[in-house]
Amino acid sequence: MDRMDHFFAGYILKAFDRYHQSFKEITRCTGMKFRQADWQGIKDDAVERLELYSRIADTTVAEIRGMLGETDSEQNLAAWKNVKGRFIEIISERYDFTLAETFFNSVTRRVFSVMGVNPEIEFTVSDFKIPLIEEKPCPICSAYPDGYQGASIGSVIENILSAFSKQLPFADIPGDSRRTAEAVRTHLEQRGIRQEDLRVEMADSVFYRQKAAYLVGRMQAGKRLEPLVLCILNIEGKIFVDAVLLETAEVSILFSFANAYFHVDVSVPGEMINFLKSILPEKRVSEIYTAIGYYKHGKAELFRELTRSLDQTSGRFEIAPGQEGMVMIVFTVPAINVVFKVIKERFGAPKKTTREHIRNRYLLVFRHDRAGRLVDAQEFEHLRFDRALFSEQLIREFEKKAPNTFIQSGSRIIIRHLYTERRLTPLDIYIRQNPPESVKEVMIDYGWAIKELAASNIFPGDLFFKNFGVTRRGRVVFYDYDELLFLTDCKFKKLPEPRDDDEIMSDESWFPVGENDVFPEEFRKFLLPPKYLQHEFERVHGDLFGVDFWRNMQKKHEAGEVIHILPYRSHRRLGLHILEDSGLYYLNQI
Repeated sequence: MDRMDHFFAGYILKAFDRYHQSFKEITRCTGMKFRQADWQGIKDDAVERLELYSRIADTTVAEIRGMLGETDSEQNLAAWKNVKGRFIEIISERYDFTLAETFFNSVTRRVFSVMGVNPEIEFTVSDFKIPLIEEKPCPICSAYPDGYQGASIGSVIENILSAFSKQLPFADIPGDSRRTAEAVRTHLEQRGIRQEDLRVEMADSVFYRQKAAYLVGRMQAGKRLEPLVLCILNIEGKIFVDAVLLETAEVSILFSFANAYFHVDVSVPGEMINFLKSILPEKRVSEIYTAIGYYKHGKAELFRELTRSLDQTSGRFEIAPGQEGMVMIVFTVPAINVVFKVIKERFGAPKKTTREHIRNRYLLVFRHDRAGRLVDAQEFEHLRFDRALFSEQLIREFEKKAPNTFIQSGSRIIIRHLYTERRLTPLDIYIRQNPPESVKEVMIDYGWAIKELAASNIFPGDLFFKNFGVTRRGRVVFYDYDELLFLTDCKFKKLPEPRDDDEIMSDESWFPVGENDVFPEEFRKFLLPPKYLQHEFERVHGDLFGVDFWRNMQKKHEAGEVIHILPYRSHRRLGLHILEDSGLYYLNQI
């Protein structure tokens, strides 16, 4: 190989190392800031870490383009095959080689403006092995106590807390151990699992997010595997175990695609994925990579999962069920639980927006604390598929509403730009298709979703049911971002009293309405659930229809409060109810 191969392969690897080293340095700082209760610092670091990948990749692309200059592009493209070959050699023994390959792709695709996939110069599905997920001891976890079975659960928990006491200086290890062990014992008894048969393993790294820390582990008895997650809070300098999560569904919500990414110092990313997948069997590998902060690699894994699914099934891309949106073409494929969104090129009345504004809203959500209520989206460009994978109805929809985004070239279709999101059941469809008791739970959670978004300084703008979705865990999340606003940018006002019958009967406002004016009393026109649930909804969430709730939440944000939303149900808490008295947290009481 000539010097060009060595130079550019090494150049890209050095850029990746700068990214990954900075990523890990920011991540490692989170533990110190948690102990210091530096919540704004943690928030700022989260944004900095999110922007890190693009910043370094952008710089690397610009520098390589400058070095290649005006030389023959075909010649450069041919030579890049050898660059890829050299890159494979120099990363082959690294623990983070898959992440490095994704970074190589990010740079290569943009340097050469790749349409679709070019397997000669970038890593493709065939280059990546499907991760082997095994229920085995991992080098990133430790067994308690020291790999031996038979100890009491109380001593096991105390050993765990003591092992983490340097990172998390607990105020009362004996008390935390006693309360946690009692919850675990009750769970084991309900499952018919004997303590003496139990093996406990905990990830060696602490998982941090916003104002909480988590110790993530698993309990094994024979072939049974149960999650064990300890939820840690720091209130006024007192660090304690607030809750223990023992159900797969609860841990799945903790790692939800609607939450911000964890800050966790991972020595071997692939092994951490293996460990987490063992307790989250329904989550795709791409989701888990994304959950621990490697969102670019999670996006790459998602594309590979999609490609493999399309190769192995006969499904086609179809228009997604539900009401048609005014700004997006939404489609899906049965093979994978994902929807694809393409911005329309023309918007019908009364929608007044632009493509740039919509993309800015998605960027806002990406940078913001999603509070477990905003769907994470991955952005893709220049994807290429066989035309046969698209229904004729979907092709006609593209031709009519996004002709410049959707390019037909022979038997191929190129989509210039799209977003992917987790596929959900639209709330309006869920209400129609499910029994009253299920609808009741979801509608109450819908109210909590609106409140928790407000607690994260987000006002959805459009509260219609069709803009919310229901996850497989029965959680309500928001996914229509074009009218989304910061809560602090809104003006919440009371409706003026009508002066006469004409104003009472008018279909239009008889009073001036300024930009970002919001009248909560009007929410009753479209926010209420079916009639049989209206009384219960008013009982729990009637404050949404007045200005006081909204203005009080604005005051908290304007005062600089960082409001933490507990990602678990209140009955999982261990009885230390100091949160209610602290004034620092907004509690989801479902």
